[in-house]
Amino acid sequence: MTSTPPARDSEFLTTLERGLSVLRAFSRERPEMTLSEVAAHTALSPAVARRCLHTLQELGYVVKQGKRFLLTAEVMSFASAFLESMNLEQVVRPHLQEVRDETGDSSSLAVFSDPDVLYLLHVSTNRMVRLAAGVGTRFPAHATSLGRILVAHLPDARVAAYVKTTPLQRFTEKTIVDRRRLGQILKQARKNDYATIQDELDYGIVSVAVPVRAGSGDVIAAINCSTATSRVDPGEMLDTRLPVLRRAAREIEIELQRYPVLVHSILAAAQG
Repeated sequence: MTSTPPARDSEFLTTLERGLSVLRAFSRERPEMTLSEVAAHTALSPAVARRCLHTLQELGYVVKQGKRFLLTAEVMSFASAFLESMNLEQVVRPHLQEVRDETGDSSSLAVFSDPDVLYLLHVSTNRMVRLAAGVGTRFPAHATSLGRILVAHLPDARVAAYVKTTPLQRFTEKTIVDRRRLGQILKQARKNDYATIQDELDYGIVSVAVPVRAGSGDVIAAINCSTATSRVDPGEMLDTRLPVLRRAAREIEIELQRYPVLVHSILAAAQG
């Protein structure tokens, strides 16, 4: 016997949901798509996908080149609205810059967006890296230090569901894709209150991340240091970077007490 899916709220706009699903279908791997590709990736009928694309094109969020559609820079207005209305730049960026200046590593703040880690702020160095991160960048959580510490601090039931059901993509030979091993790593990360990775998202990258908590004690975000393995090994990363990150996290947590709306916004997304 199949279960009946829960009924939608009467105020729920299915058309808006469909339009947003079209926007979110575009990614690093899919920067441009045909109508049929959009329909396939959103599970929408071609007719519905066409109407969504036409509307988004009229609004300036999508442009058509030949038979392929791509996003315009106008979509950045959504991210700008969040950053400006929530004072994220003023609250967090100075502390990430201090981490960068003290360690010479890039530093980021991210939240969990199942099954990914979503970057909200990033302070880079002048060093060339193969995997660049920026506002709005997503990476699979299991292969990042930010993602691991965020998943580790989810409620037990959500951690178990993540480990059991999330597709675990292998990026390098060192990427952990064994579910039992990943569960052990997450358990240890929660105990240690930090997470590390080396050569798992890409070769030559080592990073360490710590959680950022609200006044309630709930983990709402995480910050990290990321650099090349040619500069530092994992042991030195913990010895020299972990104290810097933990100090920055405490300072961010103090700042967040002045911005309860920002805390509520991030926490709502993390618990979603």
